[in-house]
Amino acid sequence: MSGAVSSALPSSAAAPARTGGMGVSRRVLPGFHLTLGYSLVYLGLIVLIPLSALVFKTFALTWDQFWVAVTAPRVMASYRLTFGASFIAALVNLVFGLLVAWVLVRYKFPGKRIVDALVDLPFALPTAVAGISLTALLAGNGWIGQYLEPLGIKLAFTPAGVVIALIFIGLPFVVRTVQPVLEDTEKELEEAATSLGATRLQTFTKVILPSIMPALLTGFAMAFARAIGEYGSVIFIAGNMPMISEITPLIIIGKLEQYDFAGATAVALVMLVISFVMLLVINGLQAWQRRRSGAPV
Repeated sequence: MSGAVSSALPSSAAAPARTGGMGVSRRVLPGFHLTLGYSLVYLGLIVLIPLSALVFKTFALTWDQFWVAVTAPRVMASYRLTFGASFIAALVNLVFGLLVAWVLVRYKFPGKRIVDALVDLPFALPTAVAGISLTALLAGNGWIGQYLEPLGIKLAFTPAGVVIALIFIGLPFVVRTVQPVLEDTEKELEEAATSLGATRLQTFTKVILPSIMPALLTGFAMAFARAIGEYGSVIFIAGNMPMISEITPLIIIGKLEQYDFAGATAVALVMLVISFVMLLVINGLQAWQRRRSGAPV
């Protein structure tokens, strides 16, 4: 009976494809070494060479000159604003990005496709347009700002405006990272937890959250990294006041305009190192979470 079944199957289904009768499965792409070689060359040209040029340009400074350039009070204030606002914005997007992804995956409602498309709008919208739009809304004579400023709430041209701009541009990273994971989550596990007497909070924290935590951390890391390097949408709403609302990318642009190329690369190198360390920590948390949940790292 098994012989008849196997003879009735097409040759492609009866046995795996072979090459040259040597028992090796066909590969869509070339072998590992050739593919790895192309990947390393491409990454080297696109990523490593530009970053190495940044490092080598910094070597034009002595250690004392480098230290003075990267620890000036105005530069330190920009570090605090850039990384602090980026971290706060990424945390806010972590919460509300999960909420938006949950609504898009678990509920059906009129206009769902429109809402889903609006999530991607910050991707397509030029950052300068986003900055001008937010300023028109939140400035003292803006649609919203004119009602908030009499109450003592000033958002435009303050660090709070920087956070709002970074939340706007970072939201899609969390939503689009968590959304497919939520779609693949087995609802039977939630139903089983409910049938065993688990509350909604217990079901979420014990069943759903562990399965989506790696995706949440990935979305957080992407939103955080995007916010650190943001320039266009921030300079319009920040006010760019030294020591108050001046971001580090603007410091770098200012040094370049003054032909202080070595000083600009020194500040950029500090941003690169801090960003790399933070992303490395987040990736370590992702690996720890996967090991804890039993998923492959």
